[in-house]
Amino acid sequence: MMKDILHWDLCTTVDAVKSRQISSYELTRWSIDRLKRIGTQLNAVFRLDEESALKRALVLDDLQAHHRPLGLLHGVPLAHKDLIFMAGRTAHVGSKILKNHIPENNSVVMDYFEAAGQVYTGSLHMTEFAMGPTGFNQHYGHAKNPWNELMVCGGSSSGSAIAVSARMVFGAIGSDTGGSIRHPATMCGVTGLKTSRQLVSTEGVFPLAHTLDCVGPIAQNARDCARMLTVLTNKQYDYEALLNKSVKGLRIGIPKRYYWEGVDPEIEKVLLENVAIFQSLGLEIVELDNPEMATINQMMGILMGVESLQVHHEWLKQSPDAYADQVRARIEAGYLYSNEDYQNALTQIKKYQAQFNDQVFAHCDAMFIPTIQVHTPSIEESTRGTLEEVLKGVGKITHVTKAINYLGLPSISVPGGFSSRKMPVGFQLVGQDLSEDILLRITHAYQTQTHWHHQLPPTA
Repeated sequence: MMKDILHWDLCTTVDAVKSRQISSYELTRWSIDRLKRIGTQLNAVFRLDEESALKRALVLDDLQAHHRPLGLLHGVPLAHKDLIFMAGRTAHVGSKILKNHIPENNSVVMDYFEAAGQVYTGSLHMTEFAMGPTGFNQHYGHAKNPWNELMVCGGSSSGSAIAVSARMVFGAIGSDTGGSIRHPATMCGVTGLKTSRQLVSTEGVFPLAHTLDCVGPIAQNARDCARMLTVLTNKQYDYEALLNKSVKGLRIGIPKRYYWEGVDPEIEKVLLENVAIFQSLGLEIVELDNPEMATINQMMGILMGVESLQVHHEWLKQSPDAYADQVRARIEAGYLYSNEDYQNALTQIKKYQAQFNDQVFAHCDAMFIPTIQVHTPSIEESTRGTLEEVLKGVGKITHVTKAINYLGLPSISVPGGFSSRKMPVGFQLVGQDLSEDILLRITHAYQTQTHWHHQLPPTA
């Protein structure tokens, strides 16, 4: 039985608990053991709530024994990024400044997950203040990739992707401001969904840049993400219900400009091999004459710089040395922009959304692009050199993700193969605003024909 659990996904596990194949208590003990052993090895866990998790599992088992209604996540152990607040539990957001911070209230999405029957096991590693795409954390150590501990795991939702990839928990909430769900999902070989702007509440989630911030699921596959998204949106829409609807006739667009320029040839080869799978599912492949992206990226940079500085301005004055150099440098970039620059970047969003709809989504239902254009770097490579060289490396990782946050579009990162370095390679499917159902349906169809999302890393 315990060996079988390694091959269960979130939805399978909910079914196993409900059918009494296993109790929530037994499952939670299994998960906590893995969080202790593998989580410590990979530096994926900030705080483990063992006692409260086991008590919660017993309560859920008792509810089931008394034939009470069971939630969509009933009895399943989950853990979440350290900026998803749980009342009365420390949440230092990967920082020194908030090392003694204890939120008074749950985040809204935590309330939804509690109501759905999760067993909350603790908080997971993240980049300091969510500012970084590699898993770098000067204060609490770098998180490690479960496929190769010398490689970066992606960030800033580092522990969320590691914990799902190494089968410590069955799903995790992450946040994404410029790629922070999608980077670690790709590097760790799991599925991660950046949601449409304002689809999921960010109340009670520590902000990086409020206009760009999104909350979304990280899990093994599209079905798990659909289940979690239904809960994250307080069951306003059943994303799981339409997963098996045919995708035949839907159009996948491949852009001619920007996204595939400068991509590593091996990454490109691995990803483009997936086009034949899309075609075998009856999806139509079209070429896109997409907009020029440099200005959109610039606008995103202004919003992120100014809004993150609004959060950190006083702390930077009082305790500048409490920040890692690369984190402080990225936040202080906000000083470069005037209020006029900021207001212009805000007011231009609708214009660029309309342009993107005209040039991209008038011709396709989902855009197919890399998640990361380069090979997953090693921890040593990503921290070596001057501050300027390190930040240049950061820019290479965020090159194809950041504009999507400015446009407010949904994007799912999907495991799509492996490189010759035996590291996962992933692609993004990007859709129109509030088209999560279509992205999840295409991903689900793709994952019925592929096995990349089933692969277990060595540490699992």
